[in-house]
Amino acid sequence: MASRSLSEVATGAVVLLVAVGFLAYALAETGRSSFAGYRLTAKFDRIDGMSVGSDVRLAGVKVGSVASARIDPLTYLAVVTLSIDPSVRLPKDSSAEITSDGLLGGKYMALVPGGDPTMLTDGQAITITQSAVSLEQLLGKFIFSVTDMVNAAKGTDAKADPDAKSDAGAKPNAKAGARP
Repeated sequence: MASRSLSEVATGAVVLLVAVGFLAYALAETGRSSFAGYRLTAKFDRIDGMSVGSDVRLAGVKVGSVASARIDPLTYLAVVTLSIDPSVRLPKDSSAEITSDGLLGGKYMALVPGGDPTMLTDGQAITITQSAVSLEQLLGKFIFSVTDMVNAAKGTDAKADPDAKSDAGAKPNAKAGARP
């Protein structure tokens, strides 16, 4: 009985170690861990889909993460704090834009370096920003524009030939049926 109990404890310990290893791997690979580096801020009209821990990429390579997001009570803009890898230096006229991995992919911050010789330092702000594009708003605008085009086309056909009327319910022309 003692050997059975010892084997059960050993099996439980192995299962527990595997679970802890899996958890550590999952945390390391999701990119949700804190990113040590210098901090930059950027203001956006909207940050749909961005959250703390989202990637910050330069030329498609992860160079940081989103450290925090809040609302500026005076301007009602979203203020995003980025934590950038210290080995990556960004020119002062760099821009930040919120983009997505694909049609259904997650959002991330894309940095586009500028050409200014002066580099951004810890605590400074990226002033050139492009907010997130809402797929729902784009689809809504597209549907309304197509509807407007269809309605305009129907309206122009009717206006082009004002004498074109339906023959249904029209009275017969007395002169057409008259004999000479």
